[in-house]
Amino acid sequence: MSNQTLNSKINDYIPLDKSWTMRMAILDLLDGQAERSLQILKGEKFLSDDLVALKRVLGYWDNKNSIDVGESGTLYRFLQFISWKQELNKKFVKHGTLENRDICNNPKITGYPLEKLLKLDNGTSQWASAAVLCGNKESIKNPPFKLAITYKAVKQWNENKNWVVLRDQTIQNQALSFINILKNKPEFTPNHSEDYCFARAFGFIAAEKGEKLWSSLRGHESNRIVEMEKALDEYKDKKAIASKDHRVVQAIAMKGKTEGRDAKFKFPAAVNKTWPQFWSFLEKSSDI
Repeated sequence: MSNQTLNSKINDYIPLDKSWTMRMAILDLLDGQAERSLQILKGEKFLSDDLVALKRVLGYWDNKNSIDVGESGTLYRFLQFISWKQELNKKFVKHGTLENRDICNNPKITGYPLEKLLKLDNGTSQWASAAVLCGNKESIKNPPFKLAITYKAVKQWNENKNWVVLRDQTIQNQALSFINILKNKPEFTPNHSEDYCFARAFGFIAAEKGEKLWSSLRGHESNRIVEMEKALDEYKDKKAIASKDHRVVQAIAMKGKTEGRDAKFKFPAAVNKTWPQFWSFLEKSSDI
């Protein structure tokens, strides 16, 4: 079966591209067209928790001072940057792992060049993306993966003042590779930090290389370098996986499926952060 055929079979399980959707929605919000993005999100049957938070914010951004960003670091950084830049004095409510993450709290960063923004918070590109969404015209040579998406989003939005709905290509690629692993065709190339947990679970990358390539892995929902090693040890010892990190849970669950093991998880609902249909996909994967 070709990858194209497999992609068509798994497409119904793939969520909206969170990164693309957030960037387009923020551009709409800044242009006073939040309602357009809100209607797109309302039309989706399955939304990740981060996009549920985005939908909530779009509904009341102009009318409330207290903004609930859920567990989304991306949404928090984008909106906090806007609030600082426009002197809106918004207050942000965080939940879950976001409450304990070490995140820059300096309003002066709105005046930083992109290269300096890219050094904040373990090298995340989210502050730099926020600046570009707010009108920063600097061009970074060979930008990080997510900043490149931001450039593409701004270009497309400026050209068309509209945007198309995209599915999550990162999850799509991991799902495709997972199905091929089930069919004894193991192949996967990690392209960015959000591929790390999947790649590490199946031995496509070593922890040392992951940390060297993506320092930002230390500042996601967990320190993913440490968290993945802990989860792999728990899996090896047949213990319940204690991680609350959605990428870790997904990676270990898919590993268990390929090895005929029913791995246990203390926080199975963590996957809802980005992939609400994950467990349905995993259940049906043998028939795809």
